Amino acid sequence: MRLSQFIEQNIETIVTEWERFARATMGPAQTMSRLALRNHSVQILMAIAKDLRQPQTEHERLLKSQGLAQSDSVETHAATHGVLRQLVGFDLVQLAAEYRAVRATVLRLWKQEEKVITAEVVEDIARFNEAVDQALAESIASYSERVAHSRDTFLAVLGHDLRSPLSAIVSALQLLGDNRAQEQQRSRALQIAKRSAASMRQMIIDLLEYTRTRLGRGIEIVAEVQDLAGVCRDVVEEVEAAHSDRVFAVHIPAELATKFDLERMRQVLTNLLSNAVQYGDPASPITLILERAATETTLAVMNRGQPISPDALQVIFDPLVQIPATDSDRDQQKTSLGLGLYIVREIVTAHGGTVSVSSTEADGTVFTVHLPHAS
Repeated sequence: MRLSQFIEQNIETIVTEWERFARATMGPAQTMSRLALRNHSVQILMAIAKDLRQPQTEHERLLKSQGLAQSDSVETHAATHGVLRQLVGFDLVQLAAEYRAVRATVLRLWKQEEKVITAEVVEDIARFNEAVDQALAESIASYSERVAHSRDTFLAVLGHDLRSPLSAIVSALQLLGDNRAQEQQRSRALQIAKRSAASMRQMIIDLLEYTRTRLGRGIEIVAEVQDLAGVCRDVVEEVEAAHSDRVFAVHIPAELATKFDLERMRQVLTNLLSNAVQYGDPASPITLILERAATETTLAVMNRGQPISPDALQVIFDPLVQIPATDSDRDQQKTSLGLGLYIVREIVTAHGGTVSVSSTEADGTVFTVHLPHAS
């Protein structure tokens, strides 16, 4: 049996092996739906099988082995696969590992079928490896293009976000320097300048934290046993003062002593509450719940609103990944660096804890921080 025919007749077995390998070895795959994990795998294999049946010159073989062959379609299934893998949080090593696994799986299963090595078998193996190399090159190219686009978008958003508060500060300074301005106007201008400066400061802090983690240094913490309940009350009051039109429901004990870094935990709380304000339903309260369990302390922030899609949940804590907007939130301001939740995860991890998210129509969107008890 020729390899092209073997692939077509055993497509389900091969894809099942592909899926099993991904779930066992790749973090993002472990919570993906079966449909999302298998995206375009059947089409990629069928395209390879079709290619094996086509005549090929030596020049075409050389181009394909180098990943330089030209496709008849504008975007191949392999290229689309690369884009979708980037969107759900796969890295390039994991993307390449998928192709390495499917190559090994096909050849291993076919070897069980073809016991005799003939010239046709050798030719099919060579053609198959060339086709896999070409598909991998197409996936990597589209993946890299998507990463570059995300990085460019990130820089554009950064420029926009820094320009807005900077313009507000310049305008406030001009008003403060105007001797004709009334005291009430001066006071308001000063408040605007302070708020804008604080906004710029937070963005710069987020960028520095992001850079630190990407350089492998991680986020430094100095943990001490102190009252987490009191910190929760303080941060809620601050966020509530900045968003007086929103309602906050707080369910925390009078005191809850655990070991944490005060300033870092304030960052976690501020980022989670601000995220809930930005994306939650304005007509519904934002809820914060702090509880002590047998082995850990849990802190949950919940808001109502449009549920987050399963694909977005895969990458919600990742930086530089653009999540497609839903119809319901297209009107919301999209000028956000998108580093808040990433920094939340890094801070919680530095404390030895974990952070998770769930989002349904019935229960709303809930971010839950799990912190181990002080040792």
